[in-house]
Amino acid sequence: MHMLTYTLFVIGFIFLIKGADYLVDGSSSLASRAGISQLVIGLTIVSFGTSAPELLVNIVASLKGASDIGIGNILGSNIANIFLILGVAAAIYPLRIQKSTTWKEIPLNFLSAIVLLVLANDIFLDGAETSILSHIDGLILMFFFIIFVYYTVGLAKAEKNHTDGYKKYGIPRSIIMILVGIVGLAYGGKWVVDGAVDVASRFGVSEALIGLTIVAVGTSLPELATSAVAAMKRNADIAIGNVVGSNLFNVFWVLGLSAVIKPLPFRPEINTDILVYLVATILLFLFAFTGKKEHVSRVDGWIFLSCYAAYIVFLVYRG
Repeated sequence: MHMLTYTLFVIGFIFLIKGADYLVDGSSSLASRAGISQLVIGLTIVSFGTSAPELLVNIVASLKGASDIGIGNILGSNIANIFLILGVAAAIYPLRIQKSTTWKEIPLNFLSAIVLLVLANDIFLDGAETSILSHIDGLILMFFFIIFVYYTVGLAKAEKNHTDGYKKYGIPRSIIMILVGIVGLAYGGKWVVDGAVDVASRFGVSEALIGLTIVAVGTSLPELATSAVAAMKRNADIAIGNVVGSNLFNVFWVLGLSAVIKPLPFRPEINTDILVYLVATILLFLFAFTGKKEHVSRVDGWIFLSCYAAYIVFLVYRG
């Protein structure tokens, strides 16, 4: 039985990645045919589509009561998005950061970490016996996400309606791709969570460690693939926009929705991971002003990768 669980665990990641791929391609094709601008497609469909694995894993984890996997998955994914994914992308080719990203989207990432830190720490702030991300906390996070979407739509109105650059399929094929993507994500999410819970219980490893490492990196593979390809094609906007947009989607929407479905118990030691996410965001902001201005250089990329390696060593040591 364990062998079947582990096999499905691996297959689950493949389903998640391919499912996200089909969902993004099908949705982008439909959006292009509807005359929606590249900016809207990039900031919404691409970044939300590559975050779909995190969403599915968290919904399943919430329903199963595996809150450590859910919270660990989000924080681990966001840390991996900056340190690992932007690290790899910048090491391939220096990434130019748009001024609006430096002054608006990156600070929004910082805000998401602060909001999560405040909402999740009932013990320290309210003197409560336990910390929990409640239904109300979930709704607050989702409210912030609505503000982000409103900002994105406002930003997009200033853009011209160029839809070149996205592959267009026939409408029936686009719809089939979206449906196949959703099914792949649903099954992939279930198999990954089942496998992660089984590994954690069988080897005596904490669910938080599994969530912060294996599940987090696995669900971040779509972002990694998207940003690496974007860097190779010298398209820094997609590489950085995809990461920053995904991080906001993960905290505000995915964690918010997870808490609305079922309140998430929050262990104080996970605060360390929120602080690492904060540090990663601050470093990204600072790198925009060092070296060649408004660029994440190759050296910056290697610093990110070194930080990620150190973080993984810390997680293993912490257990």
